[in-house]
Parts: sequence; structure tokens; C-alpha cells
Amino acid sequence: MEEALKQKLEELQKKLGKKQLFEEAVSSIKSLLLQYYPCASPSLRNSFYTVVCRVATILKTRYTMPGFWNAGLGLFVEAEHLVLGSSEKKHLQSCITQAREQLAEVQNESRNTTSTENGSNRRFLFEGHLTVDREPEQPAWLEQSNLLTAAAALLAGQSSHDDPASVNASDGGQNVLEELVARLDNMIPEMLDDGPSAPRRPPASKQVVANLPVTTVTDEFLTKLGADAECAICREVLVLDDKMQELPCKHMFHPPCLKPWLDEHNSCPICRHELLTDDHHYESWKEREKEAEEERKGAANAVREGEYMYV
Repeated sequence: MEEALKQKLEELQKKLGKKQLFEEAVSSIKSLLLQYYPCASPSLRNSFYTVVCRVATILKTRYTMPGFWNAGLGLFVEAEHLVLGSSEKKHLQSCITQAREQLAEVQNESRNTTSTENGSNRRFLFEGHLTVDREPEQPAWLEQSNLLTAAAALLAGQSSHDDPASVNASDGGQNVLEELVARLDNMIPEMLDDGPSAPRRPPASKQVVANLPVTTVTDEFLTKLGADAECAICREVLVLDDKMQELPCKHMFHPPCLKPWLDEHNSCPICRHELLTDDHHYESWKEREKEAEEERKGAANAVREGEYMYV
């Protein structure tokens, strides 16, 4: 009987990877959990817990629709009531919290969108009239640009003292120049900023990611890492037969957790060790930076050894 239930759970776990079957699979897992978990053997209970944790992992790494999170939340709540282990309860409580936060965030976004849409219909009293809402403040760069433009126009437009307009404009011009001087402390550091910034880090090379080794969690592995060992991305406690993908820095993660990260970043989530990328521009920049750093270190060593002497 229990072997048949384990096989059924494995089939449902496979269905979790398909969006159109996810909610149905979660509902079936919940029904089996309520029916069989209380009288199940430790081995079957572990199978139930593994499947529930996989639901949490898939929600965190793949699906964002509220319906999926609602289904997962119902499963996590029931499982948290049934499990006995403190570490299991703690992990399921964190899953419940995250699911509720995700659903609250979606609800808030929906409210904000509705409010914005309603506000957009009454933003103008009529075409060409002033807006009802207060105009947003100008960005600092635009204010500084306007001040510089005004100062340049003031200097270019200076005429003889006989011009009556110059007398009337003198007070306004003085105010513009005073404000310009007052802002110089903020403007000068921006204009003198050191050179170009580092390019944005691209995703890791697809070929490199595809060749990362995958390890199966064994009893020896769990004994070495401890009972509370977990994937650093999804925070799911590792269980027997879990698949783990290893980076060159030796840190390991669930493949479904690691892939979304490496699709956007080229570094380890823990130690930031960088992997190769498919971006030739970025790789060339890294080589230049490496050479420049070696030159700086060489120059610093030469100064310390007295090779550079002042005459």
C-alpha cells in the first residue's frame, strides 16, 4: 500500500513541473496528505514532506500566478499542522509566510494599478488646464542644467549700462548666480566623477552552466554537512536523493533554484566567484582590469622596495 502511495507521489511531483497540471497536482497531494499522513510510516512521511518542499521550490523559482500560490499556501498550512519535526515545522512556517507575503504583494499591486487608472481619468480638469495633482519635482540634473543655461544666457545677454532693461534684470540675474554658486558643491563632484563605471555583469555562459556537475545527496553527504544542511537559495532542507549542482567554488544548489540565478548573474550567490560569460565585451573588460590591477600591484611593490627614488 505504501509503495503504491510513494509511486503516486512521484507521479504527482512530475506533474508539478507543468503549469497546466500544477494546481491539480497540488490539490491531489493535499488530499493524500490529509488521508494518509497521520498513520503513515516514517519513510512515507518523509516522501510526503519531500513532495511538499518541492512544491515550495517550484513556486519560488518558476511560478508567480496568485492561483498557484493560493494552492501552495493551502498545502503548506495542512502540512505544518501534521508534521512533528521542529525543523520541518520551521521550514513549512517560512513557506507559509512567503506565500502570504507574495499574495499580499500581488493584491497591493492590483490596488495600486486600479488607483492609478482611476486617477488618470481625472488628472486634467479639461484639456490644456492645470493638473489636479501636484506636479512632480524636477530631477536634480534638470535643475542644475536650467541654472547653467540661465547663467550662460545672462552672461551672453549683458549689454551697456545705458540699457534700462539691464537695471530691471540685475536683481533676477543676481539671484540666479547666487543659487548656481550654492549648488556648485553638489555639481562639481558629479562632473569630476572618475571615468566610466564597470559594465553590468551579464549572465553566466550557457555552455558553462550546462556542464556544471550534478551530485545526488547520499547518507554520507548528509552526515558530512549535518542534518540542517539546506539549499542557500530556496532554504529547503536537503533530503536523501536530492539533486545538487556544484559551482567551481564548491558551493552547491538545487538545479531548479540555481538556473534562474545564473540566467541573470555570472557569479555564485554565496561567495560571488565569477563564471565565464558569453559576453566578449565584458570578458575583455575583465582582462584589462586584471592587467591594470597587476600593474598597480607591481608599482606598489616597486615603491616599497625603493626602486622609485626622487631626485
